[in-house]
Amino acid sequence: MLYQQSLTGSFQQLGDVFSSLAGAIGAADKVVELIERRPAFIETGAAKPDRGLEGRIELRDVTFAYPARMQTKVLDGFSLHVAPGEVVALVGPSGGGKSSIVKLIERQYLPQQGQILIDGRDIGEYDKKWLRRRIGLVGQEPTLFARTIRRNIIYGLEEADGLSEDEVPTQHQIEEAARLANAHDFIMSLPKGYDTYCGERGTALSGGQKQRLAIARALVRRPATLLLDEATSALDSNSEAMVQEALEHAMAGRSVIVIAHRLSTIQNADRICVVQKGRIVEQGTHEELLAAGGVYEGLVARQLRRADSSLSRSVSTLDTSDVDRMRQ
Repeated sequence: MLYQQSLTGSFQQLGDVFSSLAGAIGAADKVVELIERRPAFIETGAAKPDRGLEGRIELRDVTFAYPARMQTKVLDGFSLHVAPGEVVALVGPSGGGKSSIVKLIERQYLPQQGQILIDGRDIGEYDKKWLRRRIGLVGQEPTLFARTIRRNIIYGLEEADGLSEDEVPTQHQIEEAARLANAHDFIMSLPKGYDTYCGERGTALSGGQKQRLAIARALVRRPATLLLDEATSALDSNSEAMVQEALEHAMAGRSVIVIAHRLSTIQNADRICVVQKGRIVEQGTHEELLAAGGVYEGLVARQLRRADSSLSRSVSTLDTSDVDRMRQ
C-alpha cells in the first residue's frame, strides 16, 4: 500500500511536469518565431554627424497607408516643417493620421511616397541606433520593465547595448533628468530610491509616476527632438498637472511635436496644426485659430462644453454655500 501511494504521487508529479513542459514549449515557439522574423525593410544608413542633430524636421508630400489596409490612405500629400527649438502641436479628430506621423519619424514604417528629413537629410541615411538615441519619445502608455527605476530610466543606454563606459549616463545625469521630469522627489520617497524595482510593466507605480519616468527616460538621452504622443490623456487631473509641468521643462530648447486633445497641453505651442483626413487644414497660434472660427474653434468649443457639463453635474450635488465658494 505504501508503494502504491508513492507510485501514485510520482505519476501526479509527472503530470504536473508535463503540463509545465507543454506551456514552456508553447512560449518557446513564440520566442523562436520572433527571433527568426525578418524586418520588412533593411536599414542601411550609417551617418553619424559629429555635430549631432539640430532638430529640423521636415515631411514633404508624404503619402502613407498601413500594410494591412493599403487601400486606405492615412496621410495624403502631407507636408510639415518644424524648425529647431519650435513646439508644434498636432490636433484633430481621431483617425486623422496624427500618431502615424510619429511612427514615420521613428521609422517604424516607410511612406509610400514623399520624404521625411531631419536636418535636411533623409532619415534612412542615419544609423538607426544613433538616431533613436537622439529622438525622445513619450507615448500614452509608457512601457516599464521588471528592473530598477535607475535601469528603466537608462534603458537602451547601458554597456550591454553597445555603449562605452563613458557614454553610459552617470547617476548625476539620471537624477538631473528625473528632476526635469518632476520625478526625483517621489523616487527618493521610495524605500530604495533609484534601486526600487518597478514590477512587471511598472505595476508597482501609479500612472502619473510611470509617465514621469518615461519623460526622464527621454530626457536622459538629451534629445534634440522630442515626440509627445497623447502623453497626458490617460491621467487624472492631479497626475496630469504634475506631468504637464514636467513636459514644460522637457520642451524647453528642443524641437517638439505634440499630439494632444487637451487644451492645457497645446495652447502654449508655437504653432498648432489641425490634421484632418491626412492633411493639414489649419495652422497658426491658439489665438489665431480661435479667431478664424474654423475646425479648431469647433474642437475647443466641444471640449469646453464637456467641461461645463461635468462641472454642472458636480455642482448639482453641492449646497448653495459650496457653489458660491467655487464661483469665487
